[in-house]
Amino acid sequence: MGREEQIEEREVLDSIFPEEITAFAPDGTDISDTEYRIAVTLNPPDDDEKEAEPPTLVLHVRYPEAYPDEAPILDLSPLPNAPPHPRFSVAADKEQLLKGLEDTIQENLGMAMVFTLVTTLTELAEQLMTERKEAAEREREEALLAAEREENKKFHGTPVTPETFLKWRDDFMREMEEQRQREEEERLAELKKAKIKEPPRLTGKQLWERGLIGKGEEEDEEPPTEQVEKLKVAA
Repeated sequence: MGREEQIEEREVLDSIFPEEITAFAPDGTDISDTEYRIAVTLNPPDDDEKEAEPPTLVLHVRYPEAYPDEAPILDLSPLPNAPPHPRFSVAADKEQLLKGLEDTIQENLGMAMVFTLVTTLTELAEQLMTERKEAAEREREEALLAAEREENKKFHGTPVTPETFLKWRDDFMREMEEQRQREEEERLAELKKAKIKEPPRLTGKQLWERGLIGKGEEEDEEPPTEQVEKLKVAA
C-alpha cells in the first residue's frame, strides 16, 4: 500500500517539477527508488536586491517504508556553486525552515504530502526574506530619524521649566555681579593711575608760602614805599 502511493506521488511530482527534479537526474535516475531531490527557487520581495540572483535551495526527500503514514525524511542544502544572497542562507536558515514544516507534516500524515511541503517551504523561506527586508528598511528609517533629530537639536533651545528658569536667573545675576565688580576694579585702577600722573594742584597761598612765587621779585625790586621816600629827599 505504501509503496504504491510513493510511486504514484513521484509520477505526479515529475509532471509538476520536471526541470526541478531532472536537474539532479538528467539521465532520469534518482538517488534511489525512494530518494530524490527537488530544486526550489525563491522569489525575493518586490524591488529587493534586483541585482542579486534569486536564491535556490534543494529539498532532499527520502521515503521511509511506511510513508505516507510515516513522515518523510527531509533535508535542505544550497544549490551547488550558487552565489550567496543577502537575504537568505540555507546554512543559517535550515533548522528554522525544517522546524516550520513539522506542523504541515503532522496535518498531512496518511496522504501524499511532498507537493504541500514544497509549497510550505517556499512560503516560509520567502517570508524570511520579506521580514529581513522590512527589518532593514526599519533600520534605515530609524537611522534617518536619528540623524534628523540630531540636526533639529541645532534649532531648538532647552525647554523652559521653572527649574531651568531659576538656574538661568541665578547664572545671569552672578554674571552681572561679576561684570560690575570688574568694571569697578577697572575704574579704581584708572583713578589710581590718574593720581600718580597728575600731582595735586596748589593754591596761590600754598605757592607763596612755599616760595614758589613772589619772593624772587622782592629781592630784585624795592618796595614802592621806600622808593617814594627817596624821591622826597632828592627834591
